[in-house]
Amino acid sequence: MKIAVIGAGIVGVTTAYELACDGHEVTVLERCGAAAEEASFANAGLVAPGYVTPWAAPGMPAKVLGHLLSHYAPVKVSLPLATRDLVWMWKWLRACNLETYLAHRTKLQRLAFYSRERLHHITNDLSLEYERSDGYMVLLRSEKDSKLAQPGLQVLREAGVSFREVSPAEARKVEPALNPDTPFFGAIHLPDDEVGNCRQFALLLKGKAQRLGVDFQFNTEVKSVACAKGVCLDIAGESVGRQYDALVMCAGLASARLLAPLGLKIPLTAVHGYSVSASIREPLNAPRSAVMDERYKVAISRLGNRVRVAGSAELGGTPDKMRLSSLQTLYKVLQDWFPGAANLSGGVQEWKGARPMLPNGPPMIGASGIAGLWLNLGHGSSGWALSCGSARMLADLVGGKSPDLDVAGFGVARLRA
Repeated sequence: MKIAVIGAGIVGVTTAYELACDGHEVTVLERCGAAAEEASFANAGLVAPGYVTPWAAPGMPAKVLGHLLSHYAPVKVSLPLATRDLVWMWKWLRACNLETYLAHRTKLQRLAFYSRERLHHITNDLSLEYERSDGYMVLLRSEKDSKLAQPGLQVLREAGVSFREVSPAEARKVEPALNPDTPFFGAIHLPDDEVGNCRQFALLLKGKAQRLGVDFQFNTEVKSVACAKGVCLDIAGESVGRQYDALVMCAGLASARLLAPLGLKIPLTAVHGYSVSASIREPLNAPRSAVMDERYKVAISRLGNRVRVAGSAELGGTPDKMRLSSLQTLYKVLQDWFPGAANLSGGVQEWKGARPMLPNGPPMIGASGIAGLWLNLGHGSSGWALSCGSARMLADLVGGKSPDLDVAGFGVARLRA
């Protein structure tokens, strides 16, 4: 089939690659000038399936309210709040019940583990070399933090995740550069998890996809979509619409705008995340892989010769305005754990990205209910961790195959739930 993919983030690139592997003629349309320029650009890079859980969880609204007045809060609400933000928040509140959470958590984690398998398969099969490190450790500052983490550890046990609860001394053996002046209660070490450079992987896979015949067209904005006798795309600056047999929507937040005229009201909103990336000043003071400060929900990752500090979840606001307190939280956590690791005197990259999130957990993958239109969107902060599995699942569905993973719960039927 002749298939268009809108969006060249990590989800769009992996989707295009898998479709091309199945023999389809694929064109990727991207409004930016290169692949992985938006939400995939400078994320934390964590691939930790056991920690991929829905935002909509029992007790989460109270936690968010408790953070509102804290300077170093991991979750923030900024003004202005758009109508879509308010609608999203209402749907999210309704989904914060135990039954919904448990069902969606199971689906998300199965997809995350499957996606990690696919990531390893693609990496090995194509001999891709990108910045990555093995291992992940969650740092617990106090006994209270440890107690709050226990329900999550039970989730890891149920999912069969390999982990160890370790003492500070044991944690320092895993990460010798941890600041000796920062006391903490303990840590959770997950040796099978990893961190990788999402954008680097996307660019490498884009090259492999091009060799399979995928046509990437950048600086190309899709203005509207029509579905009748195939799919017709109205492209900015072009007088005649482009015809395709099928379309896969992977356009992040723009997906909601393009789908609304077709009668698909997708409750997507932006949950902004922040990161700071800097070159390593002293390798002995830098992390070996990735750690997460459980209290502040900030990850510190080793990506080649750089350190990346990433975190925060900000509802509302605008993409072009960075919140100073969010950046200050990142610098504080870096200083607490790895002082002197990064060269912060120059060449520091501060980034804010809009992560497209659905209110109730899993991404939307599969047929839209409209002939020729397929969806692969709404991965939120877990796009990198879920992308390879989502892409393979979508390609199987487009090809009329049964995916290796149960697709129930990922379709548009959720919109009517």
